[in-house]
Amino acid sequence: MSKVTPCLWFNGDAEEAANFYVSLMPDSKILKVQRNVADNPSGKEGSVLVAEFTLGGQRLVALNGGMKMEYTHALSLQIDCEDQAQVDSIWEAFLAHGGREEQCGWIRDRWGVAWQVVPRAMFQFLGSSDRAAAKRAMQAMMKMVKLDVEALRQAYEGKSAA
Repeated sequence: MSKVTPCLWFNGDAEEAANFYVSLMPDSKILKVQRNVADNPSGKEGSVLVAEFTLGGQRLVALNGGMKMEYTHALSLQIDCEDQAQVDSIWEAFLAHGGREEQCGWIRDRWGVAWQVVPRAMFQFLGSSDRAAAKRAMQAMMKMVKLDVEALRQAYEGKSAA
């Protein structure tokens, strides 16, 4: 059966990026590093062409494409975090490796890839049948940079100003 595998474009540091990504969460590992068999626009013979890896069980590919390409918000990778501790750990790892914070739980890594670092509780709050509570949680989330589970919970429960 065919599968869809996201391919991320890099300019010479695909293997470094893949190694960083697999350090972020369990069930992540480098599967294969393919090297260029001859000099070409993506690199010299023997240099890394592709690094295949899993991130939280999801297969991805990092490709050294031979030139810098810009990522946009049109595509981001979402990390479903178990709790606040995992949000904090992943967020701090991105920042420690040159990432920059954005609104609503988004962060860009040093290569420009957009990531959404999302606590699982947020999906419960926003998907609630209590639409007023879900709206309060959404309004609170829209004011955040890194998502805060307790602040989201308080907004959801109507215990804080949204």
